[in-house]
Amino acid sequence: MTTTTAPTVTARGVTMPAVGFGTFELSEATAERTVAEALDLGYRHVDTAVGYDNEAGVGRGLRASGIDRDQVWVTTKIRPDQAAAGDVGPEVEASLERLELDHLDLVLLHWPNDDVEVEETVEAMDALRERGLTRAIGISNHPVALMRRAVAAGPIFTNQVEYHPFLGQDRVLAAARDLDMTVTAYSPIARGDVFDDRVLAEIATAHDADPGQVALRWLLDQDGVAVIPRSSDVDHIASNLAVDLDLTSGDTQRIDDLPKDRRLIDPPFAPDWD
Repeated sequence: MTTTTAPTVTARGVTMPAVGFGTFELSEATAERTVAEALDLGYRHVDTAVGYDNEAGVGRGLRASGIDRDQVWVTTKIRPDQAAAGDVGPEVEASLERLELDHLDLVLLHWPNDDVEVEETVEAMDALRERGLTRAIGISNHPVALMRRAVAAGPIFTNQVEYHPFLGQDRVLAAARDLDMTVTAYSPIARGDVFDDRVLAEIATAHDADPGQVALRWLLDQDGVAVIPRSSDVDHIASNLAVDLDLTSGDTQRIDDLPKDRRLIDPPFAPDWD
């Protein structure tokens, strides 16, 4: 089964598929199976992290798919406790070993580290980019002030943040566009909460779609925004890629008008959010 190819986002001369397959909270075995299924369905962007403990499974799924390596965008993230300059290289090299790849497409700093200046981490990641170990570098869960500091230290491609119809990211989006960055939305269907929302359900019915597809389309219609939905169910994996519906301006306004204060990912070590 195949689906419509997803759009792309571009910054700093680098282009990334705008719909990726997220693997947060998937075991190695589940990641192996679902990555292969996602690639068979048409995904060409896979997102993992050292902290997910599933990179080896992701790598096996990439190989099981039979898709050429140069056709798939692969992102991983370094742990914040490995953000010091001397730790970044070994952390990424270990990821490459687990994934059984010779390079990555994107390496992100997963969370800020209050004990390590972001400039130090970015410079170390950029050195890996210059060595050819990754095509691009970026950050995740960084507020605007840290975004600006990161970009001053190196060519940051994206900031990956929680973003969905119930959480606004206006300041992050404005800063990203000013800094020639993309924004990658994780938890884009709000961990399934979109399926319980009346407004999204009504819009979905009008488009013969489901609320998850509506939420993803709303995000993708925004300039420079990519999404990385995650599912372990093959039917949901397929529907998350089939987002070629056309929202009306009225649809978009109704989603824009939903309250935007529901943050789902807020661990004790999180930064002060914008």
